[in-house]
Amino acid sequence: MKITKTTVAVLAATSLLSLSTQANEPVWDANKVQLVAEKLDDGVYAYYPTDAKELEKKGLPVATSGGFIVGDEGVLVIDTTLNERLNKQLQGMIAVETKKPIIYAVNTSFHGDHSYGNMYLPEETKIIQHEVTQNYIDNHFEADTQWMMQSFGKGRGIEEIKPTDADILVGKDGKITIDLGGKNVEIMDFGFAQTGGDLFVWEPESKTMYTGNPIVTVKPSLPWLLDGHLLETLSSLQKVKDFLPEDATVVPGHGSPMTPEDIQWHIDYLDAIKTQVQQAIDDGLSLGETVKKVQLPEFTGYALRDWVHPGLNVPAAYRDLSKQQ
Repeated sequence: MKITKTTVAVLAATSLLSLSTQANEPVWDANKVQLVAEKLDDGVYAYYPTDAKELEKKGLPVATSGGFIVGDEGVLVIDTTLNERLNKQLQGMIAVETKKPIIYAVNTSFHGDHSYGNMYLPEETKIIQHEVTQNYIDNHFEADTQWMMQSFGKGRGIEEIKPTDADILVGKDGKITIDLGGKNVEIMDFGFAQTGGDLFVWEPESKTMYTGNPIVTVKPSLPWLLDGHLLETLSSLQKVKDFLPEDATVVPGHGSPMTPEDIQWHIDYLDAIKTQVQQAIDDGLSLGETVKKVQLPEFTGYALRDWVHPGLNVPAAYRDLSKQQ
């Protein structure tokens, strides 16, 4: 079967929905998720679902996580959530902590569960995203909303979402610094990490890194090579880990805060795939034979593993490494 982006989207939606107990009841329901804010340092917060830590232990998928940073002049939000209901929760949590305005919002990727809340931000909020993200939204927004509805169900507020242009764009390998007043925030591109246009947000005073989707959450979750690029993804995640001091806090894209050392699980998994898939290619194995051979039983426990590993990651690695021959 030829693997296209549409095929990947359908497989992703099917995999997510197969974990549901009811038809059209997604694995996490944006109409039911409750978010909580955790203070990490002065003016630095993570937000994540109230059941995140429980789900992480079981290897189950967790709804979108992100954060917000408060300076003397205003607030910067990292990822604006999927729908109006969740965005209202986010803005409500911010209002509890400060009366300062939301002056910036960063989209770590184009994925709707991280960016659709843009349209519910105050009019004066400036949106920051990667130029690749803006290009994707300009050319594929309708297809993206269809994928999100397949993955998260209809009637979750996705139907009403309209695309929102960014005010500030980050270029390839770029980095910008935002001054919130007494607190500087760095927004940077470490390279392709899950999707073209991944952005990482670093608050150096508290040593807090917000990663978006490239780091799902703590083990046993696994990285998704959603758009391929095994080698670039592995390199980018290693750069992120090398950048972080040992005592940093990492806020992943779908879970509660973790440590830099937790990233090693994701790097080790991708490195194991690289080694074993390359050996299979060297031995002349086909894609199908490689998928059967590269099992990696030491990386188990993730509820979506039976799709992510054989259906997505091994084929992506096979194609990427084959190009290097």
